Amino acid sequence: MSSPTRSATTRGPLPILAACVLWGTTGTVSSLAPASAPASAVGAAGLVLGGALLLLTARGAAAVLRSGDRRLLLLGALTAAGYALAFYPAVARTGVAVATTIALATAPVVLGLRSRPLVTTAAVAGCAALVLGGGGAHVDALGVALAVVAGLSYAAYSVVCARLIAAGHPSRAVVGVVFGGASALTLPVLLCLGVGWLAQPAGVAVALHLSVVTTFLAYLLFGAGLRHTPAATATTLTLAEPAVAALLGVVVLREHLSPVSWCGMAVLAAALAARSR
Repeated sequence: MSSPTRSATTRGPLPILAACVLWGTTGTVSSLAPASAPASAVGAAGLVLGGALLLLTARGAAAVLRSGDRRLLLLGALTAAGYALAFYPAVARTGVAVATTIALATAPVVLGLRSRPLVTTAAVAGCAALVLGGGGAHVDALGVALAVVAGLSYAAYSVVCARLIAAGHPSRAVVGVVFGGASALTLPVLLCLGVGWLAQPAGVAVALHLSVVTTFLAYLLFGAGLRHTPAATATTLTLAEPAVAALLGVVVLREHLSPVSWCGMAVLAAALAARSR
């Protein structure tokens, strides 16, 4: 018979870490998009399609919409849309390493320092060493600002979803409504940016992966994990995403990690293991 601690870990942190594995494929896959596709359009397409799929397959979405939590739902939709629309331009301006580090480290810093601050600080430091340890990082002021906006947006919709789930709403319904709303808000932006690149096979393949794998499946796992994991812990655990992305770069793209980066990955892994307990 499994212990209560093991059961809680399986239901909470592990689904969130599984979502991080799926999110970690984003950089590798999005790099395969047609050259004519604006970076923000690629992210918008994934959210529009994936958010619609989450809403259409969510049981209990109507009950969530009829609840008295409409302001929270609107905030969640706005910030989920804000994350996608800020993060991808940040990556385009300042690079994957810097944008990912700032965006994913902002949320744990905002939410996690009150809860196990040493572990949270170690996770952020390990993440920074992992993705920046090779040197040569390009820092763009506007790109950094957009990455901070993305990180704050991520922290906000994580808290919104966690509160709605804690109030008794089904996690799948909450995620469906929040991301369905974000899909509706992002659709006009996608249409303005242009969808011609989606006529190409590479564009279709990238959009399907970002919508089905990194949005639909990943956020179902994330929502399920939030039912048993505080938002502060969840946002710290998502620092596993850069580690997955880095490993994919080594295995798939034949990239090289410096000794500092490998040390950063070890520190991050230890911190995430401690945070999962």
